[in-house]
Amino acid sequence: MEIKKVPMRKRGLKERVRSFSEVALGYTEEEAVEEASRCLNCRRPSCVKGCPVEIDIPGFIKKIKEKNFLEAARIIKENNPLPAVCGRVCPQEDQCEKSCILARKGEAVAIGRLERFVADYEAKERKLSSTSDNHSSSGKKVAVIGSGPASLVCASELSRKGYSVTIFESLHEPGGVLVYGIPEFRMPKSIVKREIDYIKSLGVRIITNFFVGKTATIDELMKREGYEAVFIGTGAGLPRFMHIPGENLLGIYSANEFLTRINLMKAFLFPEYDTPVKIGERVGVIGGGNVAMDSARAALRAGAKKVTILYRRTKKEMPARIEEIENAEEEGIEFRFLVAPVEYIGDEEDWVREARLIRMRLGEPDSSGRRRPIPIEGSEFKIPLDVVIIAIGQSPSPLIARTTPGLKIDSRRGTLIVDENTGQTTREGIFAGGDVTTGAATVISAAGAGKRAARSIDYYLKNKM
Repeated sequence: MEIKKVPMRKRGLKERVRSFSEVALGYTEEEAVEEASRCLNCRRPSCVKGCPVEIDIPGFIKKIKEKNFLEAARIIKENNPLPAVCGRVCPQEDQCEKSCILARKGEAVAIGRLERFVADYEAKERKLSSTSDNHSSSGKKVAVIGSGPASLVCASELSRKGYSVTIFESLHEPGGVLVYGIPEFRMPKSIVKREIDYIKSLGVRIITNFFVGKTATIDELMKREGYEAVFIGTGAGLPRFMHIPGENLLGIYSANEFLTRINLMKAFLFPEYDTPVKIGERVGVIGGGNVAMDSARAALRAGAKKVTILYRRTKKEMPARIEEIENAEEEGIEFRFLVAPVEYIGDEEDWVREARLIRMRLGEPDSSGRRRPIPIEGSEFKIPLDVVIIAIGQSPSPLIARTTPGLKIDSRRGTLIVDENTGQTTREGIFAGGDVTTGAATVISAAGAGKRAARSIDYYLKNKM
């Protein structure tokens, strides 16, 4: 038995560093069957316990072994309507694959790559796998706020249970962080559209350019439009800053703005598209998560000559996925560890030109479980930069909480307060899940929250007096 996974092919390095085309190329049919054959079909599969949306992992892998790829897709979609998305961007190495018994002596089965293969095969065959639910309409209406992964999963689950579901999205394209946050080279937008089209086929209605809290409040939707329950899945789109001198200079972006310009507004194709983005030759990215990797790699493709990630801890503590760090390293992104900016210095026209950094050392672990970075006195130095992208995290927008009486938030994090098991907020009939309740996290954890909330909404509406 092979100890290592079947490797997945990538686009050539010279081609990919100046292209927004997808880097990972996926498995062929032969590679997928070979990888699936590594699965031990455990009697008590621990991998399923590691999956937030409870996919029957041994079941779909068994169908791949049998070359029944469309049935494998149907099995996945029983629990996850976003297999092509999750197969690409979810941290399987920390979830289902971490629980795989093969991981004890080698590499786990490549569950994520197999999920991606099945979803892409289904699309190539132009056949949508149907799911087993066939409930008649309940006549009850549910409003879903936002169209990111938590909302899409919640909406699809409720629609399959017979509810009339409408998603309200503030932007002009549905998909939330899937369209504005994740670059094309990691997840093509055609993939997101395909998954959303499938969810629409289940009966879910999507209204774009509708900003709940401004276009209409939640109370207005419930009282005036007759929605009996609401799910809030608006994510965490409010960028965080360090509040250091010079942070308001021109040429300093939040990762949220930079990636939205690149991904949703196609700034890398300017002037073919209307939105520009300044890159410059030397770009510094502050942070060590997936958003920092995405920003750095996008800046490189948009024309930067040198891109440097500046991170206050070491590589070991970086929260980004290992494969994303490896991709960045392969593409020539420079990493400088144990440093943090303390000031940005501009020119006479207020454009950033330098960053003053301080060296750090690691102390005792903090609340995140990682060793706390401590500044080293007298260690400051400068580096030249033309553009800075700040990728140190996001928080939820406070608008919905401000416009919905009785909806309470965590005063420290700005997240909605919910029951972790049900997604119930502090207002009856209003549920929430995903980044709006946890802060920025993963696509699959948001999807799991959407699924749990759908069950709770179903129970609530069936037992509502």
